[in-house]
Amino acid sequence: MSTAFTSGRLGSLELKNRILKAATFEGKSPNGVPGEKLTAFHRRLAEGGVAMTTIAYCASEADGRLHDRTMYIHEEIVPQLRALVTEVQAAGARVSGQLVHCGNFSKNRKLQRIKRPLGPSRQLNMLGIPSGMPFAGEMGHDDIDHLVTTFADAATTMKRIGFDAIEMHFGHGYALSQFISRRTNRRTDEYGGSFENRMRVPLRALEAVRKAVGDDFPVLGKISMSDGVKGGVSWEEGVQVASLLDRGGIDAIVTSGGTSSFNPMLMFRGESIAHGMIEQEKNPIARLGLRLMGPKLFRDYPYEELYFLDAAKRIREAVQCSVVYIGGCCTLESVNQVMREGFDFIQLGRPLIKDPDFVRSMMQDPAYKNGCTHCNRCVGLIDDPDGIRCPLNDVN
Repeated sequence: MSTAFTSGRLGSLELKNRILKAATFEGKSPNGVPGEKLTAFHRRLAEGGVAMTTIAYCASEADGRLHDRTMYIHEEIVPQLRALVTEVQAAGARVSGQLVHCGNFSKNRKLQRIKRPLGPSRQLNMLGIPSGMPFAGEMGHDDIDHLVTTFADAATTMKRIGFDAIEMHFGHGYALSQFISRRTNRRTDEYGGSFENRMRVPLRALEAVRKAVGDDFPVLGKISMSDGVKGGVSWEEGVQVASLLDRGGIDAIVTSGGTSSFNPMLMFRGESIAHGMIEQEKNPIARLGLRLMGPKLFRDYPYEELYFLDAAKRIREAVQCSVVYIGGCCTLESVNQVMREGFDFIQLGRPLIKDPDFVRSMMQDPAYKNGCTHCNRCVGLIDDPDGIRCPLNDVN
């Protein structure tokens, strides 16, 4: 049996195997309230054999949402989230929640504490342009303190709900990674300039979350090993990010890459996500923009198995904490290679959307073929009334 299907330990948490469901925004929380569709999605993954599934994009506050339909952690949804977590755990999987804040990348028109999205520095808000929110402001020190507090408060609530782990999002162009990247952080105070200064806010957030949940509660960190854009986080800086998070008390690093705002295809690979986004976009201005700018916004990265492996190995060699590999792992051969390279766990996104029985199927049949074609049409379905799913399954 592959070592991927043997038990492993994530901090103090025992997991039945090494396969984890990656956080892929589900689009199944109408009006920001988790319900039966979201529960059924994760329950099905648990039934298929994953050791732990990750509920994507749990915003740390209302103003941390990408749009006003995104879920955020607050008391009004505690009963629904607790029911979801309990049901998925009963189906056989542990449950992690991805704790994140959008920072200056938002089309949320129902802001509560602020008048416009805020990030480390003033800049264009690319996501908000079609919604009439083209600009983002700069956080003051009080705003930074507030941001850190929202992470701690949300983590406290998530632990109380019954989550087994928390995955903090330090990558993909969201708030914490906006501080790390020179491209989005042009500050001249103690939170900008040098790499150490740009890491202050992410490390403060990690420290606050660790204090909130205690030393025995697993905290993972998803990073962008590279932003894949000029002026962004480089592959060399990605190693430094992982090292500082390791020293800051993280239990595991998830080795992703790219940014949602500047270069999402670095993480997706395969066919351009623009095709599915154009199909689903209701706003005519945004749809036209996608048609005109798609080739520039979404670069061409042909799919290949284990496309992040070499970069992730550098992270593995630099840290003492667990390392979770993610990026192009659809075959048993690839799963075994990741394990041979010394990684502790594997996160899967699209292969599990295509086939929630991935783990069970692979354990039973070494010749199993997943069937994901990396068409990336699933990405465009996040705003569909039924949320993400594999379009190939719709016609099979």
